[in-house]
Amino acid sequence: MSLYTLRKASRIYTLPTGITRALDDVDFTMEKGEMVVILGPSGSGKSTLLNVLSGIDVLSEGELWYENRNMTALTPEERTEFRRKELGFIFQTYNLIANLTVRENIELGKQLAQNPLPLEPLLETLGLVEQAEKFPYQLSGGQQQRVAIARALIKNPNVLFCDEPTGALDETTGKRILAAIQEIHQSYGTTVVIITHNPSIAQMADTVVRLNSGHIVDWYQNTTRLDAMEIGWA
Repeated sequence: MSLYTLRKASRIYTLPTGITRALDDVDFTMEKGEMVVILGPSGSGKSTLLNVLSGIDVLSEGELWYENRNMTALTPEERTEFRRKELGFIFQTYNLIANLTVRENIELGKQLAQNPLPLEPLLETLGLVEQAEKFPYQLSGGQQQRVAIARALIKNPNVLFCDEPTGALDETTGKRILAAIQEIHQSYGTTVVIITHNPSIAQMADTVVRLNSGHIVDWYQNTTRLDAMEIGWA
């Protein structure tokens, strides 16, 4: 059974300028444990796809299934509970709480979880042991992003959504963050979905989905995946 299945999925917005089909008749499946990279320029529909898959937004037409669960039939309250139990999120902005330490910021994610991961091994995996008692202003951008990753991962989510996780980082720091995400994927078996405009990141994925103007214009699986530190940079 596939983890996610989209069938003839469309998301339509009515704007003062007219009707916009942010997703237009999209079909694809995602398997449990995959690393999926969703590529596309600004306005291609990739953020809309993330919002639909995560239950933040709902389809206008078509079907979305998560395992054997019809996501299009859920109430707003049920979608909120689904996100809390099943999903973790990493964004381009770190959204750390300034007056909490690294440890305390991560433990916020733990409070939302039914079966959280232990904190200390997670700090070690992400190279945050020495930063555990520091505050966000004392950290580099890359360290802050690792804290955000740890906060999302401690929930022990089935799916980790990463929305432009390297968008505000330089190449060296960005690759280190991708390496951390890759290690999480390999160590915990977490299904990872990375939304990005950077085509180089596709080299480390199992499956690549390329969007443009709300359509899937390309879909393929990599026969060989590169280590995050080996990919190019665009």
